[in-house]
Amino acid sequence: MSEIVPLTIEPLPVKLRVEDYLTLDELGAFDAYGKTELIEGEIVYINAQHRPHARIKSRLYRLIADALDEIGSDLEALVEGSIAMPPHNVPEPDISLTAEPEGKGLIPLASLALVIEVADATVKNDLGRKLRIYAREGVSEYWVVDVSKARIHQMWTPAGDSYAECREIAFGARIVAATIEGLAVETNTL
Repeated sequence: MSEIVPLTIEPLPVKLRVEDYLTLDELGAFDAYGKTELIEGEIVYINAQHRPHARIKSRLYRLIADALDEIGSDLEALVEGSIAMPPHNVPEPDISLTAEPEGKGLIPLASLALVIEVADATVKNDLGRKLRIYAREGVSEYWVVDVSKARIHQMWTPAGDSYAECREIAFGARIVAATIEGLAVETNTL
């Protein structure tokens, strides 16, 4: 389908769509860059993970996976799975809880129950640009784990480009999911 493009004398950036990004990825366009995401139509390179980030992500994943098993949840925690958020976003959060872990391709947006970003150098972006994307796309609960300040920013009830409710949990305290009944994690080993 053709779109009418407005006449302009200024250069206009072109936002990539999810399908454009996936085609480029399949053709190997990003092989030299390691990991990338599509954020608001822009290809974003993901930095290497250093030990504090990797350690906290691994421990939190194990704690959440064990807690989901204990409560008999149908949700499954996935690490670094890319999420389809058409038309212009394919984020790859550190941990996501999905009701559809099986299948091919990207994780379907509608299957998400919780998205978690672990942030050492990316706190501003994760609490800014990514928060707006996740809220706008209706992700019911979003956590940002601030490695340097040893706390978790917990947000739920998406409302436009933000979340209506939030709280901060210090490492060492128990975090209780606001939108997943029975899911609670002790953070003393983070």
